[in-house]
Amino acid sequence: MIQTKYSWIIIVVLAVAVLSWAAEPVLRDNIDNARTTLEKWIETRQLISKEKRDWALGKEMLNEQIKLVEREISSLNEKITQAKESITDADKKRAELETENNKFKDASNTLKDILDKLEAQTIALNKRLPDPIRERIKPLSQSLPEDPNQTKLSIAQRFQNVIGILNEVNKFNREITVTSEVRKLADGSTAEVTALYIGLGQAYYVGANGTVAGIGRPSENGWVWEPANDIAANIADAVAVLKNEKVANFIPLPIKVQ
Repeated sequence: MIQTKYSWIIIVVLAVAVLSWAAEPVLRDNIDNARTTLEKWIETRQLISKEKRDWALGKEMLNEQIKLVEREISSLNEKITQAKESITDADKKRAELETENNKFKDASNTLKDILDKLEAQTIALNKRLPDPIRERIKPLSQSLPEDPNQTKLSIAQRFQNVIGILNEVNKFNREITVTSEVRKLADGSTAEVTALYIGLGQAYYVGANGTVAGIGRPSENGWVWEPANDIAANIADAVAVLKNEKVANFIPLPIKVQ
């Protein structure tokens, strides 16, 4: 539309110029000046129109860039919010773990106190045990620490040792055990004897010749043996019954309950 208007103006100007060709030189100069001015004006209008189009296009591109930046800012804000929530959740989880860890430490300290007492009691018990069961539990009892604060064993390993010892001791206490031992006799000599243990409370021994015998009982510092040659025959009979060498029979043996 603008180009059409400009075309008509140019045609009119040219027509005026043709009709005025024969006019005086001054008039022709005025027409030339007018034509030049009109051309400058048209050129100026075209430049203005181009600038407006360029400005509109630039404005549209700028608006798109603004929208893109706004979306990026919105996305970044969302990520920041999520990061803050994650940090908050991590802080809560860390606090929960610290609480649980403190509980475990308290429980571990409680278990350690209990274990220290159990080990001390087991060491004291080991001194009261007869030789057969002491030999049986020796691999475990040697692992009992004299100083609980200096051991490298874990609490679990220490508990396993104590439980293993007590299980073997309890098993021995429920059984009648017959074993061969070397005993020091009343006259100071030693002899190989057959010992008969009734649990952990009472024991007897008898020599191979059937004339030497004795009775054993636990004490704070180990087992104490007393000669009892007068019941040697009864002890020998009891041993024979347990070895299935004689028919089962009632055999009286002295028992001292402490």
